[in-house]
Amino acid sequence: MTPLVVAAVLLAAVTHASWNALAHGIRDQLLAFTLVGGGGAVCGAVLACFTPLPAAGAWPYLLASSVLHIVYQGLLMQSFRLGDFGQMYPIARGTAPLVVTVLAAVFVHEVPNGWALAGVALASAGLVGLAVWGIRGSSVRPHWPAIAAALATGLSIAAYTTVDGLGVRASETSLGYIAWLMILEGLVIPAYALATRRGRLAAELRPVALRGLAGGLLSVIAYGLVLWAQTRAALAPIAALRESSIIVGAAIGTLFFKERFGLPRLAAAGVMVVGIGLMMAG
Repeated sequence: MTPLVVAAVLLAAVTHASWNALAHGIRDQLLAFTLVGGGGAVCGAVLACFTPLPAAGAWPYLLASSVLHIVYQGLLMQSFRLGDFGQMYPIARGTAPLVVTVLAAVFVHEVPNGWALAGVALASAGLVGLAVWGIRGSSVRPHWPAIAAALATGLSIAAYTTVDGLGVRASETSLGYIAWLMILEGLVIPAYALATRRGRLAAELRPVALRGLAGGLLSVIAYGLVLWAQTRAALAPIAALRESSIIVGAAIGTLFFKERFGLPRLAAAGVMVVGIGLMMAG
C-alpha cells in the first residue's frame, strides 16, 4: 500500500459516496440508476476507444462481474427506497470488506494476520450496532427490510470486488477492463427503463439528467481508481480503505438529506472505521 495507492483509494471513497448521494437524491430510483448506468456506459465507450482490449483470460471475470454489478444496483436501489442514506450506505459498505477478507483468503490465498482478524471482529460489531441503531431508548426503530437489502448489497459488493480483483490482474490493462465493465453493466438498467417507461422516459429523465449523468461519471472514476489499486496491492486492505467512504456518506446524509445521525449511530460507524483501519494495518 504505497502512498499513491492510498491516495487513489481515498479519492475513490469520496467520489463513491458522492455518486451514491446523487443517486439517492433522485426520488425515482429507476431514473437515478438509468442515468448513472447510461452515463457510465458512455464514459466506458469513450475510454474503450483509447485503450487496448482486455486479455482473453479477463473476459469470464468481466461477464461475471457485470451480472454481479446489475444485482448490486438492483439491491442498492431497493435499500435506498426503504431506508435513510445515512444508515443504508454504511451498512452496505461496511459489510463488504468483512466478506472480501474471507473471499480473498479462500480464492486469492491472501490470508489475514491477527491484526486484520481483530479488525474484522471490530468492524462486525460496529455493523451490528449500526443495523440495530435506535432499538433502545428511541422512538426510531430499525427498518428490517431496508437493513436486509443493505446487507445483501454488501454481499454483492464483496462478490464483485473479488471477481474484479482477479479479472483486472488478468486483463493486462486496468483502463481497458473498467471501460468494458462499464459498457457491459451500464446498459441493462437503461434498457429495462426504456422497456417499462416507453414514451414517457425522456420527459421523466430531463429534470434530473444532469445530476444522474454526473453520478455516472463519478462512478467510473471511483471504481476505476479501485481497480487500478487492486493491481498494486492485496484485495482486502483496499476494500477496507475504500470503505472510509462510510464517514463521507454519514456526513452527506446529515448535511444534505437532514438525516439525524445521532450518537449511537455515530459510535457504531466509528467502531466500524476503527475495525477497517485494523484490517488495513494488518
